[in-house]
Amino acid sequence: MSTETILDKIITHKRREVAERRELVPTKLLERSLYMEAQPLSLRRYLLRDDLSGIIAEFKRKSPSKGFINQYAPVERTTLGYMQAGASALSVLTDTEFFGGKTEDLTIARRYNFCPILRKDFVIDEYQIIEAKSMGADVVLLIAAVLSAEEVARLGKFARSLGLEVLLEVHNAEELARTLHPEAVSLVGVNNRNLHDFSVSLETSVALAEQIPAEFVKVTESGLTSAADITYLRGVGYRGFLMGEAFMRHSRPEKACAALVQELRATEPAVVL
Repeated sequence: MSTETILDKIITHKRREVAERRELVPTKLLERSLYMEAQPLSLRRYLLRDDLSGIIAEFKRKSPSKGFINQYAPVERTTLGYMQAGASALSVLTDTEFFGGKTEDLTIARRYNFCPILRKDFVIDEYQIIEAKSMGADVVLLIAAVLSAEEVARLGKFARSLGLEVLLEVHNAEELARTLHPEAVSLVGVNNRNLHDFSVSLETSVALAEQIPAEFVKVTESGLTSAADITYLRGVGYRGFLMGEAFMRHSRPEKACAALVQELRATEPAVVL
């Protein structure tokens, strides 16, 4: 009986994909991008702003567990709408095989939005970090569940050498203790999804909140559906709230985002959004 998880399958495919992409588009070509000389925007600073919602609105077409969520939402209208609705930043899935994303999705989002953009993908190689910078990303994701401590340190320091910020994603205390490198990481994201049974609990973020040093901006991921969820997790120290499916399952994701921000505005009058 195979014990291979969906993450194992994704990483096996990603290694082949990176090798193929490097052959098709060598690093030298990526380095010709105008974005290589641009100064990235700081997700950390945007999330700490009191005049913004803290929402990182995600453009996500499908997931491995649920299939297509929203196959036809246009990138331009959706991402621009997210920002007009009051989101603090964008997250764009660029994995094609498992999430239906494309690198072009991020370049389009970059063209129409002045805000921090996270490249959401499974980064295992420096090539992908150069690729992220070349397409206009400001932040890259490093997932502790698929990387060693040495890999997180190496890839994180490389990303920061290019001016990019690093969001480290963890699922539990062991991953956090093993991979948290101050020189390599700017923000820590706690994924509330259990990788073994795909269940989701916001208490995962609550349990890890006090274990994340104050120098790192805390981001909570997966399972957030309401203003009440944001208010609850803001109360234990989170400043970033990554939300994708809660918006993308609607025919007009940007309108779902706007409705949630309005609800947040009504329930948290002290926060200027």
